[in-house]
Amino acid sequence: MSEMNPEAQVAVSDITDDAVVLDVREDDEWQAGHAPGAVHVPLGDVPSRLADLPETDEPLPVICRSGGRSGRAVAWLSQQGFDVVNVDGGMRAWNAAGKPVRTDDGGDGSVI
Repeated sequence: MSEMNPEAQVAVSDITDDAVVLDVREDDEWQAGHAPGAVHVPLGDVPSRLADLPETDEPLPVICRSGGRSGRAVAWLSQQGFDVVNVDGGMRAWNAAGKPVRTDDGGDGSVI
């Protein structure tokens, strides 16, 4: 296993549209729109909800609006032994790349 890098980042172009990602934004941001395969755990809830983190064979991408909160989550989760990477540019970059943004009911969402 490679040594974990808390600064590890992944470009949105390297993530499939339906990939499992951990979204650490707040509830109102999530409700406005999120990646189709995202699992929502707000940043402040991450330490108490480790059991809710999805298991993946690859490093788990962590996303927020622009990369700041997800960067903090990646640094902390890496220290806890999780294999995670920060999504460079967050949901703003995801949306700008033309990737799908959905609401909980499957409709078209937006990034706020």
